[in-house]
Amino acid sequence: MKKRIVALFLCLCTALTVLVGCQNTGDIESGAAQQDFPVKIGEVTIDSKPEGVAVLSPSVADIILALGYEVNLKARSAECTQSDLKVLPEVTLEDASKMKELGVTLAFVDEEPDEETASALNSAGITVLALEPAASRSEFTKLYTQVGSALEGGNTGYQKGEKTAENIFTTLDDITRIIPNSDVPYTAVYITDLEGSVATGDTFVDVLLSSAGFINGMKGETGGKTDVDTLIRSNPSYIFCPTGLLEQMKNTEEFQDMDAVKSNRVCEIDPNLMEWQGRSVISAVSQMAGFAHPELTESSGSSSSSEESTSSTSSDSSASSQTSSESSTSSESSSSSQSSSSQSSSSSVSVASGTELKLGDSGDAVLQMQKRLDELGYMFTKYSGTFDNGTEQAVKDFQLLNGYYTTGVANEELLNLLYSDNAVPAS
Repeated sequence: MKKRIVALFLCLCTALTVLVGCQNTGDIESGAAQQDFPVKIGEVTIDSKPEGVAVLSPSVADIILALGYEVNLKARSAECTQSDLKVLPEVTLEDASKMKELGVTLAFVDEEPDEETASALNSAGITVLALEPAASRSEFTKLYTQVGSALEGGNTGYQKGEKTAENIFTTLDDITRIIPNSDVPYTAVYITDLEGSVATGDTFVDVLLSSAGFINGMKGETGGKTDVDTLIRSNPSYIFCPTGLLEQMKNTEEFQDMDAVKSNRVCEIDPNLMEWQGRSVISAVSQMAGFAHPELTESSGSSSSSEESTSSTSSDSSASSQTSSESSTSSESSSSSQSSSSQSSSSSVSVASGTELKLGDSGDAVLQMQKRLDELGYMFTKYSGTFDNGTEQAVKDFQLLNGYYTTGVANEELLNLLYSDNAVPAS
């Protein structure tokens, strides 16, 4: 009798273990799944690896590029203007039949479609995954794991997403680390119009402002809105805004007397850099930090294009507009210029076998690497042949954007890529 009870107990335990394992295998809510597919993301279950993907969210498109998973894409919306995606056909959420013809089985969107559209997509065999933008570091990492899991599985994709988010935060923290110390804290706000639309404390821009060394003047507000009087009274040291808004500020009585406006401490930034949550966040933080601390961008070996980028942080409206155009990740002219620079120096450099450059090293090899990093848009500190913290940061940025782990050490393989035509320039 005892043997039967023990046997029954063991069977029950085994059954429960299997049941719990089956329930948790595809759910990534609390961590990586035990296997790739099926995977459950929120209320959506994806049974197998998508045959083709349509991205109708520009921010998610930026994340897919950061993950290096763009090979999965078959279509994009017109709002996804990243240069790497321009070859993809444009679709809208109502184009279920067109997406089906293109082989799309998964579509990323910002918001859930209406019932009629959802039904048409379902009939076409297309799963819709609506993902909200992150508002904090933890949500940012979760968003990356969700996108990675949807594309490559709850284990493989999840871990790639987690690692990529970690690398981005490492880069942002490194930027924060090289910002000069100040006894006086700088306050800043990011405003998108003159009617009280601001980056409040519950938005991811709050994280970006902090990474750039600022205290968000609207940190105590929520919902992305405040009244104009509160904004005026906050009188921040710096104001960041989308391209074109500075001139409106200068011509609006309430804003004319703000210290930042009077002291030319208003910087226009391509709004995509502040809204997209891929590698664009690095460019946003770099630009904001560089505006407040121009010494970080005054490189002794800077090319003329770098000097133009630095000087263009002036509050003069036309200059600021030109800056945003030239420094935008989607700027074709900037990419073209950097690409030409890449090609001009790639054939003349040979890397000795076993070369490894790291923090503390110095010499001609380091200087040559710094010049090349500057040509590609990665150096934003002065350099003179010593592998300092700014150089380590530039190497990490290059590693991140070129698909390597961000170690900050430049080995032979990395240097060969750096000097080749295949090197990806900075955003």
